[in-house]
Amino acid sequence: MPPPADIVKVAIEWPGANAQLIEMDQKRPLSSIIREVCDGWSLSGSEQFALRYADGPQLYITEQSRGEIKNGTILRLAISPARAARQLLERIQSHVIDARLEALKELAKLSADPTFAAEFINMEGIGTLARLVESGTHFGEMLAFTLTAFLELMDHGIVSWDLISLSFIKQIASYVNQPMVDVSILQRSLAILESMVLNSHSLYHRVAQEITVGQLIGHLQVSNQEIQTYAIALINALFLKAPEDRRQEEYTNPLEQHLTEMASSLAQKHLRSIILNHVIRGNRPIKAEMAHQLYVLQVLTFNLLEERMMTKMDPNDQAQRDIIFELRRIAFDGENDPTGTEKRKAMYTKDYKMLGFTNHVNPAMDFTQTPPGMLALDNMLYLAKVHQDTYIRIVLENSSREDKHECPFGRCAIELTRMLCEILQVGELPNEGCNDYHPMFFTHDRAWEEFFCVCIQLLNKTWKEMRATAEDFNKVMQVVREQITRALAMKPASLDQLKNKLRGLSYSEILRLRQSERMSQDDFQSPPIIELRERIQPEILELIKQQRLNRLCEGSCFRKLGNRRRQEKFWFCRLSLNHKVLHYGDLEESPQGEVPFELLSDKIPVSDIKSVVTGKDCPHMKEKSALKQNKEVLELAFSVLYDPDETLNFVAPNKYEYCIWTDGLCALLGREMGSDLTRSDLDTLISMEMKLRLLDLENITIPDAPPPVPKEPSSYNFTYNYS
Repeated sequence: MPPPADIVKVAIEWPGANAQLIEMDQKRPLSSIIREVCDGWSLSGSEQFALRYADGPQLYITEQSRGEIKNGTILRLAISPARAARQLLERIQSHVIDARLEALKELAKLSADPTFAAEFINMEGIGTLARLVESGTHFGEMLAFTLTAFLELMDHGIVSWDLISLSFIKQIASYVNQPMVDVSILQRSLAILESMVLNSHSLYHRVAQEITVGQLIGHLQVSNQEIQTYAIALINALFLKAPEDRRQEEYTNPLEQHLTEMASSLAQKHLRSIILNHVIRGNRPIKAEMAHQLYVLQVLTFNLLEERMMTKMDPNDQAQRDIIFELRRIAFDGENDPTGTEKRKAMYTKDYKMLGFTNHVNPAMDFTQTPPGMLALDNMLYLAKVHQDTYIRIVLENSSREDKHECPFGRCAIELTRMLCEILQVGELPNEGCNDYHPMFFTHDRAWEEFFCVCIQLLNKTWKEMRATAEDFNKVMQVVREQITRALAMKPASLDQLKNKLRGLSYSEILRLRQSERMSQDDFQSPPIIELRERIQPEILELIKQQRLNRLCEGSCFRKLGNRRRQEKFWFCRLSLNHKVLHYGDLEESPQGEVPFELLSDKIPVSDIKSVVTGKDCPHMKEKSALKQNKEVLELAFSVLYDPDETLNFVAPNKYEYCIWTDGLCALLGREMGSDLTRSDLDTLISMEMKLRLLDLENITIPDAPPPVPKEPSSYNFTYNYS
C-alpha cells in the first residue's frame, strides 16, 4: 500500500551526529517538525534553527517552499535565516581580515537564498555592504565577494535601486574605468551598473555621467568573453534607457543623418569594428548569452530608424521637397546642367513619372504613409548619392523599357523600405530569449542603407526576370520578400556574401523551391486521392504517436528558470518503457546522453495525470509574471497537472522539444496531438506514402469520379471453354 500523499520520507543531517530518518507530515507546521528534530539531538532553542537542502544551492525550507520536498531528499538542520544574517552582519564588520573574508565568502553564497536575503536586508545589511564598497578599503577576493553578495541581494527585488548613493555608483564605476582590475571584480561591477540602468530611471543619468561607451570599448578587446558580454550588456542597457530626446534627434540633412548621442558615440569610438573583429570574428565560438546581447544591440540600432519610419513628409516643407528635386536632378540633369531648375512643370511631371512615383504631379504625397514615411526617401537619397551609377542605371534602364514593363523605382523603393522594416522588426523591443543576430550588419557603418541598396538591385533584377507589368507589382514584392528572408536565414557573414546568396536565389530558383515544397498540395486534390489520404491518415498518426512516445522514453533535459547571471540548473525527465510512469530528477549539469532511471529520484504515475496546460495557463508562468516573462518563454512552457493538486512545470529548450513533449503527453492521455510539428510530420509522411502508392499511376490522369458500371448483358448464357 503506497504511503499517504502528505507524508515525505527524508533524511536530516547535523554535524557530528547520526542522520535522522523521519517521515515528514506536510500538514504539520514546520516549526513543530524542527522542534522534534532538535529534541532528537538534545538541542535547545528550536526557534533558532531551520531546515535547508543538503545538496545543490542548499536553500532554506519555508512553509511556502516545503511542497517541493520529495521522497529521499537529504536535508540539513542549520541555524535560522535570521540568526545566520545577524551573525554574518557582525562578522563582515570584524577587524580581523581573515574572519571578514570568510564571512563575506559565506554571505556571497547565502545571498542567493530569498529567505536569508529578506532577513539580511531587514537588518540594513545592504547599507553595510554599500559602505564597505564606498570606503575603498577592500580589494581582491574580499571586494569580489562583497560585490557578489550585493548583486545577489539586490536581484531579489526587495529593495529599490533608487536608494543607491552617488558615492557607491562612483566607486563601482571606478572599478570599470581602472586599466588593471581583477576579472571577477570587473565582471560584477559591470553587472551592477547594468542592473542600475535597467531598474532605475534616475540612476541611468548618474551612471551615464560616470561611464561612457568609449570607456567600455576597451573591455571588448580582451580575451575573456564573459567580460565582453557584460560590457555589451551595459552598452545595451544605456542605449535602451536613454531618454527619447537623447535617443533620437531630428534629421536635418537626410544624407548626413544625425544619429542619437549614443549612436554618434558608438560610431566615433569604432564600436562596430571592435565588436566585429574582437567578438564576432574572434577565435572563440559565440556563446548563447553573447549572441543574445549582439541581437539586442542589432535591434536597438535598427530602432534608431523608427522616428524617420513614422514621420510623414510635409508636402509644404521646401527642404523636404528639395530632396525629391535632388533625386530628379541626379537622374536626369547631370552635375553641371544650368537649365535643370528652369524646366517647365510638365517636364518635371514627366521626370517624376519616369522615376516611378505614384503621384506624378506632387510626389511628396507618396511619402505621407507610415511606415515607411521619410525613411524611404532617406534610403533613395543614399542610393542616389553614394551609389550614383547604380541609381542612374536603374532609373534610365526602366525609363527606356516599354511602358507596361517598366519597374517603378519610386514605388518599389517605398514598398521595399516598408518590407525591410517588417522583416527586421524596426521599432519592436528585443525579445529576452532571442539570439538571432546577423553578423553582416556589423560589417558596415551604414549597414541599413547598404542593405537597402543591395535589395533594390535585387528587386529590379527580379522584375526583369519575371517580365512583370504594373499589375504584377504585389507578386514581385512577394517573390523579393521570399528571396530576402531565405538569404537572411543562411546568416551571410558580410554584404558581399548576401549578394552571392541572393544571386543564387533567382526567380526561377524560387519557383523551383516553391514547387518542391508544395507538390503534395497541388497534386492530390481529386476525390479518389482525398479518399485514399483519409484512409492512410490514421496509420500515419499512429506512427507519429509511437515516435513521440519513444522520444519521451529517451527523455530530455530541461533548464530551470532563474536569474540569467546565476549558474544554470538542469533537470531530466523521461517516460518509463512501459509508458506507465514519468521519472524525473535534478542534475548538476546538462547531460551528454541518456540518463538512467536509477538517477531520477522522483516519479509520477501516468494514471495520476489529469491534464497538460501550456503558455499562460501554466502555474510557473503565472508566478513569474512580475519578472516580465517574454513571449519566447511563454511559447515553450507547459505543465503536467496530476493528483491530488500537484504540478510538474517544464520550459522546453526549443520549439521542437516543446512539440515532442506536448504531443507525447497528449498521446499518453488519449488526446489529440495538435502541435505544429505533428501537422508538418503528418503532411510530409502522408505525401511520401501517397507518392509511393501512386508510382504505378505516373502520367495517368486520375478521374474525379469512378468509371460507370456497364449495363447488364442481354443474356447470362455464356461460358468459357478452357480446352
